[in-house]
Amino acid sequence: MTKIRQFQVTLACTLGNFLIGLLFVWPSYTLNLYTSKNTTLLSKPMTEIEGSLLGSLPCLGALFGTVLSGIIINGFGRKIGGIAIAMPYIASWLMIDLSSSAIVVLIARFLAGISCGATVVHAPIFISEVADESVRGLLASAIAFFYCFGVLVSYIFGWVLTFRYIVWMNILFCILYVALLLSIMESPVFLLKKRGPEAARESIAYYKGLSSNSKEVTDALARLKQEIMPAVELIAICDTDELEKEKLNDDNGVEQEKMPPYKILFLSPAPRRGFIIVALTVSVQILMGMVAVQVYAKTIFAQAAPNLSPHLCSVLFALVLFSGSLFCGFLSDRFGRKPLLITSSAIVGVCLFGMGVITHTNLVPAILTAVLMLIFCFAFMMGAGSVPYVLLAELFMSDVQSLASMILMNLMWIVNFFTVGIFPFMIKIFGMHGSFYIFALFGIINVLVGIFLVPETKGLTKGEIQELLLGRRKTMR
Repeated sequence: MTKIRQFQVTLACTLGNFLIGLLFVWPSYTLNLYTSKNTTLLSKPMTEIEGSLLGSLPCLGALFGTVLSGIIINGFGRKIGGIAIAMPYIASWLMIDLSSSAIVVLIARFLAGISCGATVVHAPIFISEVADESVRGLLASAIAFFYCFGVLVSYIFGWVLTFRYIVWMNILFCILYVALLLSIMESPVFLLKKRGPEAARESIAYYKGLSSNSKEVTDALARLKQEIMPAVELIAICDTDELEKEKLNDDNGVEQEKMPPYKILFLSPAPRRGFIIVALTVSVQILMGMVAVQVYAKTIFAQAAPNLSPHLCSVLFALVLFSGSLFCGFLSDRFGRKPLLITSSAIVGVCLFGMGVITHTNLVPAILTAVLMLIFCFAFMMGAGSVPYVLLAELFMSDVQSLASMILMNLMWIVNFFTVGIFPFMIKIFGMHGSFYIFALFGIINVLVGIFLVPETKGLTKGEIQELLLGRRKTMR
């Protein structure tokens, strides 16, 4: 129960990822309402170009939101900054509800995308700054879990609710997001930088559920002060009581002149290696073809089970993704990040290769393709699709976390845009089976990245993880 407030802040942050899932799925069952000649939602039907922008504009907005996120959360804090991030969400759904103009709806989608981009940076930073090592994997994996949950709920909404009720439910969840953020305390990292050690001490005690004078809180504050002290290279943390007291009594410790975050990130070996690892795992997991499988899923389900409702098929697809992310949350702190990433990527590679063979030869029933697709989705979210965001929350110290998250999430949006853009050309040149073979190759690459580059961070403090990235830590816990 001492960690209940860490779960509370995780719920508050990741509800933003839940909103992303709702937002991105919404056009799949709304577009036909906007483009219909008899539409009553708009003054005139959307054109083909406007219909395309309905789904793609949030990605463009996300690029701007990712850039703005660092300014917002470093300037206003993780709590108030999170509330500011939620405002475009609310504004966008209100604009959609109240307007009958296609242009206004598209502007609303762009605004919502700004919140999306900022949210994917905000959540891992806040969670990493309050989570204990024993539950950090579980809490960080909640980012992918809540996104998948949002996708599942959105498909259900599209199945059972009318347009207006869907919009109102989205507004309600946005308000709940703000309410949860209002109920939590500011991050100890932000408080230490802006208000000093005593404010940070109270925040640490709050999130650990302990007295502010307890030794565990004092130890955590000492480590935190050392983490944000200027240094060209991070050193191992000394655990002696004398050193901790000395650091806590050093009023000038946080006021020393700091190196710029970009220099620390790209010139210091440990942060630089962490950046390369996360950049690789984030990029390769996108290039493993989840977007392509989502596009092809409707065709596969239509061939395998033609009597099933399209809504039921969509819910089944989202349910498998949700289950995989749920497994990642429970398994990452039990078995570690590295085994999950390797095992998941290997299964994904086998499934993609199998789907390529089946679509190439047509020698087996379509139901087998559907089964392989569902196994692929489950395995992907169990590790390859979730672990990179756990690593994003773990591999960086607080002085570079915001900058690293901003750059890496922009990379994610760019690679996603690139993959979606070239996928139609891949089908024309290589065929669907050839595309699956290419995506399977990236599954193999991710296995190699997991084996040779990704460190095992289960149960390690951030200081110990930096030592591991430097190659100084020879044994694991």
